[in-house]
Amino acid sequence: MAAATGNDDDNGCFDNQPKPESEPAPVNLSPPLSKNAKKKQLKQQRYEAKKAEKKAQEKEQKRKEGERKLKEWEETLANATEEERLKLIESRKSLRKERMEKRSEEKEKKMERLNRAKEIGQKIVVDVDFAHLMSESEISSLVQQIMYCYAVNGRSTSPCHLWLTGVQGKMSTELDKLPGFEKWFIEKESRCYIEAMADQKDHLVYLTADSETVLDDLDLKHIYIIGGLVDRNRFKGITMTKAQEQGIKTAKLPIGEYMKMSSSQVLTVNQVLEILVKFLETRDWKTAFFTVIPQRKRTGLDPVDCSKLEPLSEEHLEEEAEADESDLLERKKVCVEVPLESSS
Repeated sequence: MAAATGNDDDNGCFDNQPKPESEPAPVNLSPPLSKNAKKKQLKQQRYEAKKAEKKAQEKEQKRKEGERKLKEWEETLANATEEERLKLIESRKSLRKERMEKRSEEKEKKMERLNRAKEIGQKIVVDVDFAHLMSESEISSLVQQIMYCYAVNGRSTSPCHLWLTGVQGKMSTELDKLPGFEKWFIEKESRCYIEAMADQKDHLVYLTADSETVLDDLDLKHIYIIGGLVDRNRFKGITMTKAQEQGIKTAKLPIGEYMKMSSSQVLTVNQVLEILVKFLETRDWKTAFFTVIPQRKRTGLDPVDCSKLEPLSEEHLEEEAEADESDLLERKKVCVEVPLESSS
């Protein structure tokens, strides 16, 4: 059935009205994925599915464990005399109160350390002004890394004064979804660091693998910037170019002086932050590198006795296990511009 077209004007003429041209089909400007890219994408999808399944299993296991403990407690009370029951309940209340007091004390000490860091600590910036270059999954990955950064810094005996700059748009939305983010003891700035810290431009130092300057020590007068960009190697050299255009200093970590890296020379944002925090605690680059960088990322003999170093954190142990299970795929989901020194 044909439909009448045209304007309902007074002369009633429709046939002589020009027919509107059909809308052109949207053009897909994205280049087609290569065979290798498709393979990586499929691996990533499998990894995400496996990760979600593992998380669901852990949640279910935790729920069952809670139910088991509750059942055991109820059975214990049911089989006890009235006097024993009162003692058990009182003992449990006492233990709970002790745990709460200890947690409160630890929180107070943590806030004291962070307040002190805000006054006289080392300033470290995570530059998240790259959201427009990342996909949703990449932004999500970066948000998780920032969460680890905050946790690592809070546990440290010598925390830094941590900043997030460029927090706007999609990045701001995703960060706001983190539980308690609004209460984080951290500087959050919607502007880029070059604007927010314009009066300290001479002290800004961007950490990038492309720099020719090797970072020997951390200087309290300087503000060190970590590039928060998860890009799967699409934007090589972007932070170095950014720093040069802004006219600020650059530097790279002295990793090459202490170890040889394997073919994968990228680290996550939280690993870089943890290296810096560990150095602030120990003033020893070797200890910082060998404590934080996973064994699989190293090659050749270690120049230090790793048995004398602190064990990896739970986050790193979990990352190690997941990497083995997912063919190291999540290590492709990391910040491209990390202050690494290329092997010769």
